[in-house]
Amino acid sequence: MNLQTLKAKIRKGEIDTVITVFPDVFGRLIGKRFTGRFFVDHVAGHGTHGCNYLLTVNLEMDPLDGFKVANWDKGFGDFEFRPDASTIRALPWQPGAALVLCDFRRHDGELVVEAPRSILRRQIEAVARKKFTCYAASELEFFLFNQTFHDAFKADYRNLTPSSDYRIDYHTMQPTRDEVIFRSVRNWMSEARVPVESSKGEWGRGQHEVNFVYDQPLPMADMHVVFKQGMKEIAAQHGKSVTFMPKPWAAEVGSSCHIHISLWRDGKNAFWDARHSEGSQVFRQFLGGLMKYSPELCYFFAPTINSYKRYQSASWAPTRMAWSHDNRTVGFRVVGHGNSFRIENRMPGADANPYLAFAAMMAAGLAGIDEQLDCGKEYRGNAYVDPKLKSLPKSLRDAADLLDASKLARRSLGEAVVDFYVHTARLEAQAFNDAVTDWERSRYFERI
Repeated sequence: MNLQTLKAKIRKGEIDTVITVFPDVFGRLIGKRFTGRFFVDHVAGHGTHGCNYLLTVNLEMDPLDGFKVANWDKGFGDFEFRPDASTIRALPWQPGAALVLCDFRRHDGELVVEAPRSILRRQIEAVARKKFTCYAASELEFFLFNQTFHDAFKADYRNLTPSSDYRIDYHTMQPTRDEVIFRSVRNWMSEARVPVESSKGEWGRGQHEVNFVYDQPLPMADMHVVFKQGMKEIAAQHGKSVTFMPKPWAAEVGSSCHIHISLWRDGKNAFWDARHSEGSQVFRQFLGGLMKYSPELCYFFAPTINSYKRYQSASWAPTRMAWSHDNRTVGFRVVGHGNSFRIENRMPGADANPYLAFAAMMAAGLAGIDEQLDCGKEYRGNAYVDPKLKSLPKSLRDAADLLDASKLARRSLGEAVVDFYVHTARLEAQAFNDAVTDWERSRYFERI
């Protein structure tokens, strides 16, 4: 749907509400609902405004101190929501509603560099300067529960009932119980310009995976965040709830966001050497950059305290840096052939902000090309048990320290961006350190 089509549907009364949003640092869609006619007359061409504190709040919407981009000393003014007309889409699960994503801009029209969409735009421009086009696709895993979100909240998220009674990886029987939901998801998402390739049961009880058709990074990231919110809304309409937490329970498998990526030039996959029927030099250099720099960019793949609980041996999530063809124990799994040849990054969890994760991969890969790195020999064996391999960061605080010290991140993403996200990570780590958990009460209440 373009702007002219939207205007026509508003005139006909088919659409009466336009949801105008931008993705925040957590990948949430934040914004306002406008009447269709007001959006056309006043917002489509001029944008709207929202408090700039939206970049500097935690998940509880508490304004946090120590940020340069917005703070109490500056009075928490406004930034502009500038609609990107290429993102307009109807939302079939919200009758009469359309959605448009926005860029966060300052009063002078400049992009707010710390905003996730701005960060990804910068890396897309860097790829274009090298005459490449990047394509990406994300795979999202999540758990579906038989309780509503409200009931789960009232129960303190304890004793929830998964939608299946046992593990359902590739199963087609128990997932049929919820096919009314997933049929709606597949069809409605496609109508909302989020083309779904497939859905399937995953390894955990009540766990599912949805795969998207690949695209360029910005529209792919837009599809990703629209899907996450839409999946929650559709589940809620059916009296159920979902979570994209990377590790909801210690005894259960985690939920990932595997990211597939490749570079193209002149209509061909630049990662593929057709003459030798193998990965090209560009592929080896790009993957070499990912191998070298991913640990110091890990925050962008694992942005929460819970992210690091997912990195466990034999958990289907990687714990060490290695690459291999079609090996699920490594961080980078290489798959496909010819134009489908690509790198799968298995590090991100389902909590990853796709704009930041895509940008980090592109920055690392381009550095590999610039520095003419090589990915080295393919790893063979079980990477979980090989102590010679470099480990991923063990905690959010470790990841923040590595990002803070990263010369690549400061050079490619910018000083302001790195300082902003390092501070964000450290505030989250401090909030967790200050909290008293159920684990502590269970362990110490009587016995200490």
